[in-house]
Amino acid sequence: MTTRTEAVLGQLPAGGHILCAVSGGRDSMCLLHYLMERGDLSVTAAHFDHHLRPTSGRDAAFVRDWCRERGIPFLLGEGDVAALAAEEGLSTEEAARKARYAFLERAAREGGFAAVCTAHHARDNAETILLNLIRGTGSAGLRGMREARPLGTGPDAPVLLRPFLRWGPEELARYAEDHAIPHVEDESNGSDGPARNRLRHQVLPVLESINPQAVGNILRAAETLRREDEALNALARELLAKNVSEADGELSLDARVLREVPEAVGERAALLLLERAAGRRQDLGAAHAAALLGLPEGGEADLPYGLAARKRDGTLTLCHRKAPLPREALPLDRPLRWGDCLLTLRDHPEGEGLILRAGDEPVFIAPLTGAERLTLPGQHGGSRTVKRLCRDRGIDPIRRQRLPGVFLGAELAAVWPLGTDEAFLPTGGECRFLSIMGTTE
Repeated sequence: MTTRTEAVLGQLPAGGHILCAVSGGRDSMCLLHYLMERGDLSVTAAHFDHHLRPTSGRDAAFVRDWCRERGIPFLLGEGDVAALAAEEGLSTEEAARKARYAFLERAAREGGFAAVCTAHHARDNAETILLNLIRGTGSAGLRGMREARPLGTGPDAPVLLRPFLRWGPEELARYAEDHAIPHVEDESNGSDGPARNRLRHQVLPVLESINPQAVGNILRAAETLRREDEALNALARELLAKNVSEADGELSLDARVLREVPEAVGERAALLLLERAAGRRQDLGAAHAAALLGLPEGGEADLPYGLAARKRDGTLTLCHRKAPLPREALPLDRPLRWGDCLLTLRDHPEGEGLILRAGDEPVFIAPLTGAERLTLPGQHGGSRTVKRLCRDRGIDPIRRQRLPGVFLGAELAAVWPLGTDEAFLPTGGECRFLSIMGTTE
């Protein structure tokens, strides 16, 4: 295991500056000690306080004091994870991870660190694979964590390293005991609230009672999938290299090329094509690849990161949209063509559309980011982000970008087809009505 760990760290230049993510728990304290003991690396500890527990300040103080006694530089990051989760419609676990990694990436870039190291180990990896499996994933998710990957985008992105990914928790426990490494316990680790904790406490022990080698077998299967995934990606890259042309910022290829290969290769080629056009892979997934592969002759599709796809005479083209849909005023009884919809504001209900309270405020139509919030009638739990409401109703990110947001003055009042915020519904007989013809599909 140590040999493999040294191989992972061997990717770094001698004397490289390393940012070590340290929660204060046993695993991360072992990692900090291990890196410090090497002697050929310059190590800085980074702790992120999620402010999710009353004792989180204790953890930060523990790491800071331990580092001060040994002359290890220490960086502290903080964030309101609960607020981030509510704002973006994420679980607390997802929001915590997003905030933590954003802090680590920012600190690494600003401090000029060559790499960020985390203490994920073999059992963590098995848990991640099982979580990805039950959430629904392709082979990329089933291959588990990587020992090394870029943290962020761009040529100057630091590398994220996981030197302990082949270590088991038992080995880390022995290492901590042999070197008398102290740590603090996160009391929330004993809770079965988070999905990962339930899997750790309830599911994995059952699997190991069936086969004591369950974790090792899961990781061996993941390694097989990793090799197969890389082979399929290599075929997809070769396909694109032979068939994609680029001119004036547009990528084009014969659409038949993606249909005449095995489906798995075609899907990967579509994702790689999107990644090349967007300059990043984050937030690009199966729905976007399907939109590209399913585009009919003469069709067009809006995609993330300002991309648009079109299909003409059998040629599939990806380009950046010249301009986003604009913010437009909507006077009474004056039809407005906005995206794929024809919108008309009336003083009475007529056809399909959105009902609004009467008033003198100006009405505007504008595109949405997804972070805006609505409180819909009958909705439990208060307001939700447009992104979450769309996700709950099966509206994918591609379609969400074309939904018309209806603003009364500066306030979001309604979104088609989600509905009208309860604060902007009529309270008497008079009303305004936004008639909507066309489609946002």
